[in-house]
Amino acid sequence: MVSPRGPPRARPTDMTTPGPLLPPYGVVVGLLLHLVVYLVAVLYSYAEQLFLKKDDNKIKKQDAPALCDLHCCKDEPIRNGLIGQKPPSINPERLKDFGEEDYLNGDVKTWEMKIVSRNEELLRDALSRIPQSSSRTSLSSSNKLIRFEDISAAAFKIQCGVQKTPCMYSRLSKQYGMDIYLKKEFLQYTGSVKERGVLYLLTSLPQDQQRKGVIVASDSNFSMAVAYHASELRIPVFVIMSTSTSPARVKMCREYGAMVISYGTTAKDSQTHARRLAQENAYLYLEEEDSAVYLSGLGTVGLEVYEQVPKLDAVIFPAGGHCGLLAGSAAALKHLNPRISVIGVESESFPVLQQSLKAGHPIEDQACSNHHFYGDVSGLCFGSNSLQLTGKLVDKVVAVREEDILISMLRLLEYERATVDAEGAIGLAALVAGKLPELKGKRVAIVICSGNLELHLLQQCIARALTLDNRVCRFSLVLSDSPGDISKLLEILAREEARVLDIKQEHTFVTSELFTVEVTCTVETRDKIHTAQLRNALLERYPTAAWTER
Repeated sequence: MVSPRGPPRARPTDMTTPGPLLPPYGVVVGLLLHLVVYLVAVLYSYAEQLFLKKDDNKIKKQDAPALCDLHCCKDEPIRNGLIGQKPPSINPERLKDFGEEDYLNGDVKTWEMKIVSRNEELLRDALSRIPQSSSRTSLSSSNKLIRFEDISAAAFKIQCGVQKTPCMYSRLSKQYGMDIYLKKEFLQYTGSVKERGVLYLLTSLPQDQQRKGVIVASDSNFSMAVAYHASELRIPVFVIMSTSTSPARVKMCREYGAMVISYGTTAKDSQTHARRLAQENAYLYLEEEDSAVYLSGLGTVGLEVYEQVPKLDAVIFPAGGHCGLLAGSAAALKHLNPRISVIGVESESFPVLQQSLKAGHPIEDQACSNHHFYGDVSGLCFGSNSLQLTGKLVDKVVAVREEDILISMLRLLEYERATVDAEGAIGLAALVAGKLPELKGKRVAIVICSGNLELHLLQQCIARALTLDNRVCRFSLVLSDSPGDISKLLEILAREEARVLDIKQEHTFVTSELFTVEVTCTVETRDKIHTAQLRNALLERYPTAAWTER
């Protein structure tokens, strides 16, 4: 019997069975894994590049201070002359004078690159090789040629140890009929330009000699500069001074950091003792001489003056026996512009340089004064190198009187508020004395190189200068011994606007008639014309008035 439902139906397939669907899921998972790995690789590569850039920046930052140690403090002033605070760097154009640079511990070692030019030939003609005296135990001077490259190297090396002093327009310009610029080297820490040569000299010493120490024997500006800069460079320094040295200078030298020893009654005794100590203890005995290193340091003044004053016509320097500043600066200025006149000024009482130039060699038997007023101006001519440079490159050397130097000191104190000594004022004294009429209407720089004058001597110099300048005068006259006559005299002085500095009355030793008094007055006036007016007014009333001649 056939079933009415028909043939049996096939059992439907179970849709939940995983067998046929495994391949599609595997593909998806694989793709996802590949994508994740790719993203991780990209992120790792990007992060690695970022880290590398950071490391490069760190390296650059670490290297930067070593390359800019001598330039990074461009606008910061020097504090007490320390090397840590640095002045404006030198003109970048000078870098062409260096052949190679090696930065080591913040210092620059330079190897010279010989540049043959007409100016160098001029300097070569100016010097001849002179054998060094065997009696000298100081730093050996090889008497090599001083070149412009040497001066440029010195300027680069000492720029952080000395002040770049201003060279400013002076109010004295109108009084003397020319544009006067004063190079104020007395603003150096020890008050002297000698710091430039001394610092370059000390930094050029071998390291073993710096460890052993140096010794000097004088109370000059050179010794003061050695005491200060050797202490700053941590070089042991000993200064031998005679027992006649001013206590103020001894104290100042000790404050700079030197070991000061008093020995002997004269400078020669202290020098002999210093040489003996140097030989026994391996110290280097230093004395001011015209080695190429020292002259190069001093010559940096010429570089700075040329940079600071455009269109210069002439530069005036102090001269005398120690003419290293004049010779070194002349070498720099004549190289930069041969048309600039270089003029030296020395004292008429000690024309050491002029006599040495005439003789053709340093004068050894010149009688020199030991008075502290003149300082190095009256010293012996100490070297043939500087003498020959001066004879070849310096245009003119003039001599001035002591009176002109004193008045020059007074002018600088009044117009520039500058307290200087004879060596610092002698350059201006040439204009005060009228010795350089050819400079009228021109642009002139004067180097004021030193300001170390003892206080008691300064007082005497200013008092004497006021008298020489007809600013202080003295007169005496005989009056009746009554208060009325004295008051009338004071009325005349008040009317003439004269300031009474001192008035004395003498009763006992008066040789005139009885009951009279001799009155001596010291008064201050404005100038020579005012003094003449006062004198005429007094002579009208007191014909017997006697004026004390200066």
